[in-house]
Amino acid sequence: MLDRFLKYISFDTKSDPDSPTCPSTPGQLVLGKALVEELHELGLTDAYQDKDGYVYARLKGNMDRKVPTVGFVSHMDTSPDLNGKCVNPQIIEEYKGGDIRLNDQYALTVKEFPFLQDVIGHKLVTTDGTTLLGADDKAGITIIMTTLDYLINHPEIKHGDIPICFTPDEEIGRGADRFNIEGFNADFAYTVDGGPEGELEYENFNAASVEIHIQGKNVHPGSAKNIMVNALRIAMEIDRLLPVNEKPEYTEGYEGFYLLDEIKGTVDEAEMSYIIRDHSKEKFEGKKAYFQDIVDFLNKRYGNIISIKIEDSYYNMREKIEPHMEIIDLAEKAMKNADVTPQIVAIRGGTDGAQLSYKGLPCPNLFTGGYNYHGRFEFVSVTSMEKGVKTLLELVQLNAK
Repeated sequence: MLDRFLKYISFDTKSDPDSPTCPSTPGQLVLGKALVEELHELGLTDAYQDKDGYVYARLKGNMDRKVPTVGFVSHMDTSPDLNGKCVNPQIIEEYKGGDIRLNDQYALTVKEFPFLQDVIGHKLVTTDGTTLLGADDKAGITIIMTTLDYLINHPEIKHGDIPICFTPDEEIGRGADRFNIEGFNADFAYTVDGGPEGELEYENFNAASVEIHIQGKNVHPGSAKNIMVNALRIAMEIDRLLPVNEKPEYTEGYEGFYLLDEIKGTVDEAEMSYIIRDHSKEKFEGKKAYFQDIVDFLNKRYGNIISIKIEDSYYNMREKIEPHMEIIDLAEKAMKNADVTPQIVAIRGGTDGAQLSYKGLPCPNLFTGGYNYHGRFEFVSVTSMEKGVKTLLELVQLNAK
């Protein structure tokens, strides 16, 4: 399993939100092709990569009666925020506690990351401080592939059909856009895209993206009085008008936020990108309306020089999962059988499962053992990944009963 994981994270699969193609980057196609080859080697000869980069396969059931079909989904891309090719991971065979030095500049400290205490005794994989690790979500891919490998080599384990899919571009909100639900042909599924051991999630943020363009007016600063309109200063004014306590660094649990994701420009012209998140649909709609009110207010002040585009990305899957709580009960029981303590929490983010649930495929989320996603401090517990495999094995057996 560890060899698999280290192989997968060596592929550069960083997605690109500015690309119009699917997948958004060629590296995802390369990893997808390698996964198809590996699936063929395992004996799943029907595995294929479609024209949009999605990888599909199906392990046929080995029972003489029909049982519900449960599928598993993970994504191939990594966050656009940092280099997505991890070629120098560090392996800690048994974490003894204390700070973990990544390089001369960066360290995982217990003070900043107190949950390190939860993985004492675990085998860990960290970065060298210069790249992402890629556990989000190559740990999920590893868990699914290892589960398939085990089932193929242990035919005495009874199970129904198990379709799997590895999606592109989940990190930029497009992972479920071209997912072939009809061809996937499952009664329900789980994304294997969570965090610490035991996480089981069927709630997530409602999400929207915000793109703002500010058209300023640049003249020589020596003669700028009553003429210059500084687009960068107006951008700063927009950000100041947002609630200070509703930013990611000040929120937790069910609290939503506004995140300034990117700002660029000059005195003459500036652009800003935000994301809006909230678990409550009412508060989510309120946040979008508040943003629009800010722009309307400043346009009255400066003369209609600001344009705004707000687009919904995905919604809270809770309302789509609650009519099917038996699949949550199934996952809880599978975890307990695998000696994992279930932790039902709300995702402070999103997964492909949110969109898939709204498309008619109930799809909650399971843990992978990863921490600190989207940055150089990302690490994964191999020990928890092994528990992830055991959880999937228990789940398919319970489903078969």
